[in-house]
Amino acid sequence: MTDKSDVAVHWSFWVIGIISLLWYVMGSMNLVAQMTTDVVASMSETHRAIIENRPVWATAGFALGVLGGALGCILLLLRKSAAFPVFIVSLAAVVVTTLHTVRIASSGIEFGMFDTIMMIVMSPVVAALLIWYSWWVARKGWMKNSLN
Repeated sequence: MTDKSDVAVHWSFWVIGIISLLWYVMGSMNLVAQMTTDVVASMSETHRAIIENRPVWATAGFALGVLGGALGCILLLLRKSAAFPVFIVSLAAVVVTTLHTVRIASSGIEFGMFDTIMMIVMSPVVAALLIWYSWWVARKGWMKNSLN
């Protein structure tokens, strides 16, 4: 019987995993930067409105979304099946913080196309695609049982 850890993965697995991890590392760096008043003061009005008016529940969603996504990517790269539920939690957290961003966007603050795509569309799309991808690679036999 062949151990699933011996199954070779396609090179694209590593590319997707590394690029996804970099996405979430940048998000985590953004989270940390937003805790510095000088950095926030240097941001655009749109970004400041989101950060300065963000309630605790939306900040928690942001933190859980990016840190959970980074953890999910690490688990994915380690080929652990636990990546799938971690990505689900990350998506739920991203949706929570996106709800706040949408509320700010509809309050009259001018959101450009780039801001709308990056702050409202991209995060939930990336999180949802990683849920699907972790499920798909697990079905292909590329993931190890989380207990191994």
